[in-house]
Amino acid sequence: MPTTEMRMTIMKRRKRNNRMESTRSLGETALSSWLMLPKRCSSKVVRTVYTTKIINNHKDLMALVFYGTEQSKNPRNSFKHVYVYHDLDEPGAKRVLELDSLRGEKGALLAAQTMGSGETSLGDALWCCANLYSDIKLRLAQKRLLIFTCRDQPHGDDTAKDRQARTKAGDLKETGVVIDLLHLTKAGGFDVSLFFRDIISQAENDDELGLQLQPCDKLEELQKRVWAKERKKRAITRFNLCLGEGLNVAVGLYSTMVTARKTAIRLYRETNQPVRSKTRTFHTQTGSLLLPSDIKKAQVFGKRQIVMECDEVTAIKKFEDPGLFLIGFKPMERLKVHHQIKPASFIYPEEDEVKGSSCLFSALMKKCKEKNVFALCRCTRRRNYSPRFVALVPQEEEVAEGKTQITPPGFNVIYLPYADDIRSLDPPRRPCATQMQVDKMKAIVTKLNFKYRCDAFENPVLQQHYRNLEALALDMMAPEDMEDLIMPKVDQIDRRLGILADEFREMVYPDGYNPESKPPAKRKPAATAGSAEKKPKVEVPEDELRAHVKNGTLSKLTVPVLKDACKQFGVRTTGTKKQELIEALISRLAS
Repeated sequence: MPTTEMRMTIMKRRKRNNRMESTRSLGETALSSWLMLPKRCSSKVVRTVYTTKIINNHKDLMALVFYGTEQSKNPRNSFKHVYVYHDLDEPGAKRVLELDSLRGEKGALLAAQTMGSGETSLGDALWCCANLYSDIKLRLAQKRLLIFTCRDQPHGDDTAKDRQARTKAGDLKETGVVIDLLHLTKAGGFDVSLFFRDIISQAENDDELGLQLQPCDKLEELQKRVWAKERKKRAITRFNLCLGEGLNVAVGLYSTMVTARKTAIRLYRETNQPVRSKTRTFHTQTGSLLLPSDIKKAQVFGKRQIVMECDEVTAIKKFEDPGLFLIGFKPMERLKVHHQIKPASFIYPEEDEVKGSSCLFSALMKKCKEKNVFALCRCTRRRNYSPRFVALVPQEEEVAEGKTQITPPGFNVIYLPYADDIRSLDPPRRPCATQMQVDKMKAIVTKLNFKYRCDAFENPVLQQHYRNLEALALDMMAPEDMEDLIMPKVDQIDRRLGILADEFREMVYPDGYNPESKPPAKRKPAATAGSAEKKPKVEVPEDELRAHVKNGTLSKLTVPVLKDACKQFGVRTTGTKKQELIEALISRLAS
């Protein structure tokens, strides 16, 4: 089909509250949406977006629309040459398979037969997108529109269509839609300034508005498969950082790292619908249902059971209101690595809660950084939570070359142990290494040193799990290949070390040591006079066995006794199960 054909995708994200039902009721749901208009040759990018969103956030709603087509298919058929291929809905395996049918030569033929090629009107396409947004009867938190094209002048010399597209793009931007351009390769370069500089939202860099000889860098970001669940960037809780009497800073507490796990959904086997578990408490003697008011809690102390009401337990747990309370400052060298008792959190100022929080927070962070100190505080995260000592370690903002933020400014919250949490160890004494052995190991460590970044390594178990799910859902012959990034690169390690490993082994281990050989099997100690002797075999007389056969009580004998009886009478049996031994003995003794 001609290059005038485009396609469009709309994505809408629904924010769910864990305490609420998974219903789409107004007022309980916050949504965000993206919109994309890609060219046909970018179908691989659209497919990647589909499959990635299924894993990252399957609650995103997406639609696929072609424009510049001969056939028309859109709500109320209001626009010619605009074809809605996928309605607004959650992405699934069926949609990915339908998109795969448009790839390759057969896919191009199918698209030509289904949609054809017609006039191009970007204004009609944007108007159709606006209608799709307005048909959503839910509050949208964010709207984004991505345009894929290889033509910097889609309407040629038609100024009326250019004016219509600029007007509609302005209307969309006024309603909060962010419009981005992802241009493709074009002979002679793609000049954004000819038409699309008035269509897209404000560019981050003025260099993006000129002549572009290479495809947009954002295409590479969309082609990257990120096999990970997308987490909401919201505060765990919000409270005040008390610096003194009457001096409070409103901050939000964030979790920067959470262990990613596989999530399982329980389904009813007959209808395949999700089920919900419900727990009830019953009286052990009468079997009657117990209400929460009927239940009390107890604690054993001094061999006595102390019974308490639930309200008393709640009052005992409460120490103080949630918040951070400054105790003092300590030099950074006093904070050790082993003092971190749990994953750290992060705090950032909340200007909406208390005016001036950002200014005071920034000043405190800069002074702590200049003096190389950390703030020691008492932290109570929530009501009825136990207070903990924490260290607030300042963190300055880091920005990459493209003005992309790498690390945000704020304080890392390091949770410190109590005296009760510290354990004294009594490790066994081992011979100390010589100075030559230590120097040799230092050389090995220097050779194998590399820059570690935690975001460069993915969990291979989760990656393989998601690939297997995709292969099953899309009827693929085999899952997509996965690279296990945590496997050691043995060849590269051997090249770096050279003969250092052999020299270290000769210095530390005895001659002839082979780390791959199995250790010798341990001999069993000789039986002593006081040790328990092996029980003698119990032989059952033939008359007793025949009586068991006659009375049908062979099943009362143990398997070892039955095996010995089979050997005694020369009964051959290939099985080792009890029923097979009984049947073999019955057939032998009954004859």
